[in-house]
Amino acid sequence: MIPYFPKQIASKGIYLYLGSLTAVSLLYFHYAMSIEFILIGIMWVVGFFLLSTLCTKKWQDIQPKHFIRNIFLVAVGLRVAWAIFSYFYYTVKTGMPFEFNSGDAIWYYEESMGNRRASIADIWNYLFVNTDSISDSGYVFYLSLLSKLTGESILLPRLVNSIFSAATCILLYFLAKRNLSEEVGRMSAVFACFMPNLIYYCGLHLKETFMIFLLVAFLERTDYLLRSKKYNILTIALPVLLLVSLFSFRTVLGEAAAFSVVTALVFTNTQVVGKAKRWILIGWVALAIGILTGGTIMAEIESTWDDRETNQTAKRNYQTSKGNQWAKYATGTVMAPIMFVMPFPTMVDVDQQYNQQMISGGNYVRNFFGGFVLLAIFSAIFITKNWRNLSLIGSFVIAYLGIISVSGFANSERFLLPALPGLLIMAAYGISLLNAKNYKVVRLWYYVVPVMVIAWAYFKLGSRGLF
Repeated sequence: MIPYFPKQIASKGIYLYLGSLTAVSLLYFHYAMSIEFILIGIMWVVGFFLLSTLCTKKWQDIQPKHFIRNIFLVAVGLRVAWAIFSYFYYTVKTGMPFEFNSGDAIWYYEESMGNRRASIADIWNYLFVNTDSISDSGYVFYLSLLSKLTGESILLPRLVNSIFSAATCILLYFLAKRNLSEEVGRMSAVFACFMPNLIYYCGLHLKETFMIFLLVAFLERTDYLLRSKKYNILTIALPVLLLVSLFSFRTVLGEAAAFSVVTALVFTNTQVVGKAKRWILIGWVALAIGILTGGTIMAEIESTWDDRETNQTAKRNYQTSKGNQWAKYATGTVMAPIMFVMPFPTMVDVDQQYNQQMISGGNYVRNFFGGFVLLAIFSAIFITKNWRNLSLIGSFVIAYLGIISVSGFANSERFLLPALPGLLIMAAYGISLLNAKNYKVVRLWYYVVPVMVIAWAYFKLGSRGLF
């Protein structure tokens, strides 16, 4: 087993990125990104690969408590630094401390300001009782409560979210360690610590950072409950509450999380779960489903399912009307097989997609890690055959990406983000399994990644008739 991220792989990731970026910029010179986005992308990629290989090797033998301390402090430091930098950067570029073409972020902030002086009971009734939809209500409720402490500040809530993002790295360590090994757990935490996408959202007022914290907390606590021989009302109630909270952030997220629990209960080995506990938890799941079927959450689930094809068609038609003529081909059948490596990085300047250009480096890291994710899945099914004990993490990732693939948002970085923590665990597991034989196969992925990047730039421009 490889206990750290090899330098030769990290170097290859950097060289392939620089080569792909150069190729795209030269091939489509008139639509090349501005120098600031190019530099930001290089910062994300070089920083991630260099720091990941350095820290996984340097921290592989230190005590777990020291590892946890290091991860938390470094993660907080990076996220706070980015939150402060992006606050002033966006202020200069857009005239306000919100991202380019901001919509949801401003709405979240204004809603929290409107609720700031209201009582908690009134906020609760407004968001959860007197409403037909609770999706997004959870985050607005959280921001509204936070605003009672932070006032009208825009920066302070982002700094608080930076702490939650750092805590996510720690939870990921425990989740991966328990399912796979100490080495995979440490690599997963380090990857999450330096992952550009997770850092990037700490500088925004969007819900993704806190939502992912709740998701990883749910997976970690549920996994702990499944594997622990001791359980009580608290250890059972906490995953339930976390699951319900996910529905109030994004309905499909709650659906995928609930599916992962059922899958884990069905397929996890009896030696891990135990027969008595399995039946207790099956009863809990049945009760939870019974409660949900009579309320607003179930109505939203039914609406999401009934409208899935209509929403995807409407999304493609909208993109086509905006000049993206090839969007009509992005059906669920086409997108589903490649969801483990999505989204593709935007390395050309079209339609003022500045937010996508800012995070293109992070998306490239996801593409590069896709080969190791595929290796992990193949090995878990056919070689190590430990897929049953990975059913909680794997089923969530597969279910969530499957839902998104038919939603019309298959290449939307925001919508794909919740799957990232699970994919990082899979990538770390794939890296740990590398040997002389399978590395020959992985090396083929080094040729695939640049092709994907250049092809996506071609798609971006060609679908708009720009060449």
